Amino acid sequence: MQLLKDIATLGQLPALLRLKKGMTPRPADVADCFGARVEANAVKFGQHSAIICEGKELNWQQFNALANQYANSLKAQGLVRNDTVCVMMENRVEFLALLVGLNKLGVTAGLLNTNLTGRSLKHCINVIEAKKCIFGAEVMSAMADVQDELELAAGTDFLFIADTATSADSCPVWAMDMDALQQQAVEENPPETALNTIGQTALYIYTSGTTGLPKAAVMSNRRYLMSADMSGVAGLKTKPGNRIYLCLPLYHATGLLLGVGSAMTTGAGMYVRRKFSASAFRGEICDYNCTHMVYIGELCRYLTNTPEQAGDADIPLHSIMGNGMRPDIWMNFKQRYGIGRICEIYGASEGNVAFANLMNKDLTVGMTSAEVVLVQYDVDQDEIIRDANGRCIEVAAGEPGLLLGKITPDTVFEGYTDPNATEGKILRDALSEGDAWFNTGDLMRVVDVGYTLGYDHYQFVDRVGDTYRWKSENVSTNEVGEIINGFEQVKFCNLYGVEIPGADGRAGMASLTLNEGVESLDLGQFSAFLREALPSYAVPVFLRIDEDIDVTGTFKMLKGDLRKQGYDIEQIAGPVYVMKNGETVYTPLEADYVAALNDASAGF
Repeated sequence: MQLLKDIATLGQLPALLRLKKGMTPRPADVADCFGARVEANAVKFGQHSAIICEGKELNWQQFNALANQYANSLKAQGLVRNDTVCVMMENRVEFLALLVGLNKLGVTAGLLNTNLTGRSLKHCINVIEAKKCIFGAEVMSAMADVQDELELAAGTDFLFIADTATSADSCPVWAMDMDALQQQAVEENPPETALNTIGQTALYIYTSGTTGLPKAAVMSNRRYLMSADMSGVAGLKTKPGNRIYLCLPLYHATGLLLGVGSAMTTGAGMYVRRKFSASAFRGEICDYNCTHMVYIGELCRYLTNTPEQAGDADIPLHSIMGNGMRPDIWMNFKQRYGIGRICEIYGASEGNVAFANLMNKDLTVGMTSAEVVLVQYDVDQDEIIRDANGRCIEVAAGEPGLLLGKITPDTVFEGYTDPNATEGKILRDALSEGDAWFNTGDLMRVVDVGYTLGYDHYQFVDRVGDTYRWKSENVSTNEVGEIINGFEQVKFCNLYGVEIPGADGRAGMASLTLNEGVESLDLGQFSAFLREALPSYAVPVFLRIDEDIDVTGTFKMLKGDLRKQGYDIEQIAGPVYVMKNGETVYTPLEADYVAALNDASAGF
């Protein structure tokens, strides 16, 4: 059996060699961008299907023509290379064609999370100094609420794209009709595309949870294309005639880089869905002959929990790529749906290192070509362990440690639009004087998976520090905590994530101390305050009221014991509250609901 596994590993060599050639660092002034890849597909694979979405199908020639119309119409509106615009739209043909059109012009697109409203939405538009805001009818209400508070001109700087599938809303008076502009524009390739370089900023992808004050992570053409080439050539291994099933939000990197990127770099087609549906999954995979898919672990958990059907293992799907596939569902999912290849990846929108399970080893995020190190971390004290000289200490073989990625000319940390936020993620003089490392904030370990052509394989252990992941979103404890501290009855908030059996990620839990004179928290007002100030996934599931908050000698709030106690009301002296699945107001957490949480029947 081991010999067969070793032979299978050797079989990955051709793809890995092609990948190595494609991943070799190129100077920043080399001409290339994903808009150019779409133009090439229109020439080489013009009649092959490019995208199917909501009954609409375009081949690569038609998709490129639509992208050109967007590019040429936006050029006529005065947009030029290095300008920045915001785009807020759900998954659909127009969204992807628009992104390609902007990339052809060398214009940077800031991809707005469609869940954002109010303060968060305003911040995301302002932080990148957007010159235009392009939005779909499906998010018009959120945009209407903030448009007169932005430094953008009504009537010219807002561009509206209709959504016949879900909304009958027409273009508002404060926006221009992008559909009319697009339909009047020519379909020829704009000359700007050939001048774009890999060093240019292609996208801003918001990170740290898009909570109260999201950060805009810089995504260059270089990083986009390297991720797309890696996915298409050695991860999913797509080719013209294949079809990739995409149901993740494409304002996030996983679907946009791995899925859409694979299609752009290899000529494969895409089946695009607005949102994931467990009930529609199997039928659509079969009806549209989807051979590949991009996933997140939560999606796979839902699919594993749906009732089994005869023939589940015979569907066309055979190769998937994504992140967050947990060991407890990995083998069940793979066997139930007859998946031959699970290419789990690890990375961050802003990070300088990435891992990929290119050799198809089970239960691992795979390998990396970047220089990385695992260092000792005190989870309870929430801090890096250092030696007498102040240097980080590497962990022993097989032990979990904090993952650091070395910053070099070939592994640049592109950071955020905020220089202070960028510097805050860098560890300097970590192992030797003058070095610089990107702090991932994640614990990893090296695992033995057999013969690996000399590459270490890694396994994700947990997130540490100031973020946790819930509902497939990273939530910043500092940013959410600052907002909660703004509620008039709250003195201090210590936010952290706790595990719920059967749910992916960690649910938010806030330890609150109340201001003097406040006898009890007004649950109605507090619930309404959070729903107004935060996206739904960033609203803590649990609250506990404590008399004081434990801190370190440097006044950093401790979370270790709180995480261990979780929502166990038997271990917590003060009141505990929960916002139950589907409800909008906190209620006292009682023993029967704790039991439902523990047996995974509470719906999370």
